[in-house]
Amino acid sequence: MVEIERKFLVTSNAFKAESFTQNRIKQGYLSSVPERTVRVRIKGNKGFLTIKGISNESGLTRFEWEKEIPVEEAEKLLLLCESGVIDKTRFEVRSGNHIIEIDEFYGENEGLILAEIELKSETESYEKPVWLGEEVTNDKRYYNAYLSNNPFRNWALE
Repeated sequence: MVEIERKFLVTSNAFKAESFTQNRIKQGYLSSVPERTVRVRIKGNKGFLTIKGISNESGLTRFEWEKEIPVEEAEKLLLLCESGVIDKTRFEVRSGNHIIEIDEFYGENEGLILAEIELKSETESYEKPVWLGEEVTNDKRYYNAYLSNNPFRNWALE
């Protein structure tokens, strides 16, 4: 129930040719405070409820609990969420012994493409594809909960 992941910007669409799966995701937050985010997600035809704790100092590790719920319940819970529902497609790419998840965002976050790789430890090595750009693991602006309240489209205005 501990999640260790690194997050990166993506520099090109080359990952699409390498992906072995893709799913549309719609998600919202019942709570987006950093100490405990509570997320409702519909991924394909499945629903999920996820609770995440605050990240450690490095930004790599945090508590995560997730349960699959009926998609009909997830649809109803999305109606209760804070404003700023996230809409994205998730692509999965194999890279060495890992799977990299790449999210291409739509709507208010259009133009943003992020990649995440889950690790077994903070020091575990991994292969870095050429399209994997700057690491933004510890930059809270790239957390989905932040993006739901502060969309990427508005960053240029700040």
